[in-house]
Amino acid sequence: MTRDKLLAALGSSFAAGPGIEPVADVQAMRSSNNYAHQLARRLDWQLVDLSVSGATSANIVDTPQQSQMGPGEFPPQLKGLPGNADVVTVTVGGNDLQFAGSMLYTALKREDPSSPLLDMMGPMFPSGIPPASDDVIAEAAQGLVRVIDGISAAAPDARVVLVDYLTVLEADISKPETTPFNAEELSKLLELQTAVERVFADTAGQREVELLLASELSRGHSLGSFDPWVQPFDSALDRISGSFHPNEAGMSAIADGLADLLTD
Repeated sequence: MTRDKLLAALGSSFAAGPGIEPVADVQAMRSSNNYAHQLARRLDWQLVDLSVSGATSANIVDTPQQSQMGPGEFPPQLKGLPGNADVVTVTVGGNDLQFAGSMLYTALKREDPSSPLLDMMGPMFPSGIPPASDDVIAEAAQGLVRVIDGISAAAPDARVVLVDYLTVLEADISKPETTPFNAEELSKLLELQTAVERVFADTAGQREVELLLASELSRGHSLGSFDPWVQPFDSALDRISGSFHPNEAGMSAIADGLADLLTD
């Protein structure tokens, strides 16, 4: 009798799925309808989902992560990676570049300037949206390389699939009034989004691992489109974590892409 295949998922909020019901882990802001859960159900595989919203590449490799939802700490995600994993998916790096945080901070400043989150986030953005410099991109790529090398050491027979970030913003959209950014802010945020895509492409080539381009799958489904795969900005404290993140339809599309890749 052959054992069931085992899927392990590592990553940040774009893997965890904050704001998508039902919630699998409140502290991790992890949904049981994120792409990993949907994929495991579709393929009838076992799943170990270690993704945590807010994670950086360091939080996967060697740095514990403080819960954003109360007291508690998550160990580095690689500590929980089963050595017999057949497939490991990875979506991380956006927080290394402060992509989601930049969108949230910029939107809060305009839409809800009295939000208590602004005081907390302010020190992280002393000059507003950070530049996507070559040095910053190289450092983020090196962080993703460390993640891949850590997976290879912990689960040497695993098939590693990088899943880049679903497209949140596009320059040409159908309903610009639904986006809380002016033209200058949008331009800077698009540069950061492109930087995230570059990190994944560069790392996949450097380590010769597979890459699912969620960014390509989701073109035309960004914030402000007629069929968005991303949640809109919501400043309510109990819903803000889902702002600018994949919705269930976006997660389903990624699961579809992964199912095609893994069963081809």
